[in-house]
Amino acid sequence: MDEQRQRLLARRDAMVAGGFWRDETLLDHLARAVAARPSHTAIVARRSEGGAEARLSYAELDRRATLVAMSLRDRGVARGDVVSFQLPNWWEFSVLHLACLKLGAVSNPLMVIFRERELGFMLGLAESKVLVVPQRFRGFDYAAMAATVRAQLPVLRHVITVGGEGPDSFDALLSPAGDPAGFRADPPGPDDVIQLLYTSGTTGEPKGVMHSSNTMLSNLVPFATRLGLGADDVIHMPSPLAHQLGFMYGIVLPVMLGGTAVLQDIFTAPEMARQVREEACSFTMGATPFLNDLTEHVAATGEATPSLRVFVSAGAPIPRALVAKARPTLGAAIISAWGMSENGAVTTTRIEDPEEKTTGTDGLALPGMELRILDAGPDGQGALQVRGCSNFVGYLKRPELDPKDPDGWFDTGDLARMDAEGYIRIAGRSKDIIIRGGENIPVVEVEGLLFRHPAVAEVAIIGVPDPRLGERACAYVRLKDGAALSFAEMVAHLEAQRMAKQYIPERLEIVAELPRTPSGKIQKFRLRDMARGA
Repeated sequence: MDEQRQRLLARRDAMVAGGFWRDETLLDHLARAVAARPSHTAIVARRSEGGAEARLSYAELDRRATLVAMSLRDRGVARGDVVSFQLPNWWEFSVLHLACLKLGAVSNPLMVIFRERELGFMLGLAESKVLVVPQRFRGFDYAAMAATVRAQLPVLRHVITVGGEGPDSFDALLSPAGDPAGFRADPPGPDDVIQLLYTSGTTGEPKGVMHSSNTMLSNLVPFATRLGLGADDVIHMPSPLAHQLGFMYGIVLPVMLGGTAVLQDIFTAPEMARQVREEACSFTMGATPFLNDLTEHVAATGEATPSLRVFVSAGAPIPRALVAKARPTLGAAIISAWGMSENGAVTTTRIEDPEEKTTGTDGLALPGMELRILDAGPDGQGALQVRGCSNFVGYLKRPELDPKDPDGWFDTGDLARMDAEGYIRIAGRSKDIIIRGGENIPVVEVEGLLFRHPAVAEVAIIGVPDPRLGERACAYVRLKDGAALSFAEMVAHLEAQRMAKQYIPERLEIVAELPRTPSGKIQKFRLRDMARGA
């Protein structure tokens, strides 16, 4: 037996012995919910465009997942195959994931902001057999884009459209040949890969994070226990389901609890307030902008959200002033959390914690996870590493990029401090990304595309603090002799490269020289000081 296999078995033995890996899948939880209260509402999803609303009971959710699984099987999807879906927060998203589980297939959620360039790489690396997209959403023709991408990827056999017509429509998936009573599921084992989620890194290419049922569910059980969540909770999810936050806590968590998920497809604070109030939502989770905008709306209008008990804010530190305003305005506990696609939420504060913990830390480790700080300086700041039950399986086809050491410690790439009680505070990032509204911007990739502009001699992109989004991107550019570049020209160039709009810098600074170290490396900390006017 090779050394790597021994380590994997040792990890499994430790996680099972500790009670963190229970060798269950989400289908086990779904079956229990269907048996216990089949008519209980599982999902409420309203389309902002058109106003159509769906309310699915657990029995109906299970039925539709079976129908879609039958249709996917008829289209050649088998155990281990990847099914990609680029959808907003619609009920079809949850049904697709459950259908994939019934087949032992791998769910590959994709953000709706991605365009041809990102999709071509991601679908190609995953060797996806099926891609599901909206016919149109927010004025964009996803069906046309998907057709263009499919022409470049021979392995991609089917493009299914939600809102389309004919045999390649999602409606057709709900009308399979054969009797559903005769369907036999082929569910995955608890250690099989069930999710492939791309995350932006510093290499210029997205990495495909792989999770199993054991790694994912082992995060959600202690998370729910710490926050007191149960079957009677109604979970509101404004964050994209194609983001790990939305996927784990908007799709998987409600089914695991046997509770209700309320999905918001286009975020506006008034609509979020309405949904929370009318559906009696008790829990929600999102980046700081969601908390800020909801608080401001409720404070300005007086439209209270009395049912809301817990708001978990993750993706960026919560400003102290925002917590001080949000708590009395919303009447909810404000919880700070930190995590990654590779492991879900690793740390959270607790409901009973004092305000200084919520605003001054990113929480302490959930049960099953360990933290350590390496190479700490005089201020206690050092490299943050995590180990435990919810650490991911690995990166798709990129084992050399897996930053876990032989003992299972995962190098997060973040710098942090830890206090005497085990609470951490993220102090910075050793990896070069910008977090804008909870979304990672792949700096190296954007810099590379901007460098292609004929006027650009050098470029460096940095994050500038922003009270609402956490950070905004600023591009510092040194131009070629005699060249000129306006902000509008920069945007047009990146759009022509099929760059997602959220990745495009929101500020452009033209400089004569970029600050460098004696060895020639660009000093981004000096650019950050320049951007802040320091």
